[in-house]
Amino acid sequence: MNIPAFVTVRSSSTRLPGKCFLPFGEDTVLDHIIIRSKHYGLDPIICTTSEKEDDRIVSIAKEHNVKFYRGPVSNKLLRWQQCCDHFEVKSFHSVDADDPFFDGDEVKNSMNILWGEDLDMVCPTESSSAGGASVGYSLTADAVKRACVGLNESADTEMMWFYMKKVSNLKMTVLPETRKKISNMRLTLDYEEDYWLLESVRRILGNLASRDEVDQLLLSNPDMYKINWFKNEEWKAGQLSKKINY
Repeated sequence: MNIPAFVTVRSSSTRLPGKCFLPFGEDTVLDHIIIRSKHYGLDPIICTTSEKEDDRIVSIAKEHNVKFYRGPVSNKLLRWQQCCDHFEVKSFHSVDADDPFFDGDEVKNSMNILWGEDLDMVCPTESSSAGGASVGYSLTADAVKRACVGLNESADTEMMWFYMKKVSNLKMTVLPETRKKISNMRLTLDYEEDYWLLESVRRILGNLASRDEVDQLLLSNPDMYKINWFKNEEWKAGQLSKKINY
């Protein structure tokens, strides 16, 4: 099974500048994402921008001998389309560099559903979209290409699902939940407090801990969520404002 994992990453971040370069064990967060992708048998392809500030991202990709593509800054969908064209990729999974403890098994399940049911898009589980950060989107190159029709290079497609769902006759589904939902868990890297929680998890379990191990740790230590949960309303407000703007 060869699953291209598009690691979507940029250096610029207003809430937590340079977060992909933060230390995460012996390496950076981005190094960790690449290593974790390989651990699960995925084929990581770094999908970054042509901005000078992202040169360091390319350097990290080269250190790990993984493929990379540099494209538009704001138009993430077009960057994905160009990356698909460049590497002749027919379908891929989006791995967000903000999600250090993504679940490689869920990624494989998502892609199997995409292929097995001949779909255009498989969306993350509801818990992942709510901040659990366990899995991304599985997409076909053709669907992404159709979503890019009429968009210029400077279009802001960060909220890519808005554009994807406008594609006519899009065949899609939401990945079913397979684990017990933890209502107060957010494992995305958006704020300094998120980094404290994620680094605590890493120190206890190690970089390659499975999501089952992570879930069990948080269930067994019910106060850990307090490290970053107080930022959750701010995070949800940010997500809502993005939706409203679209």
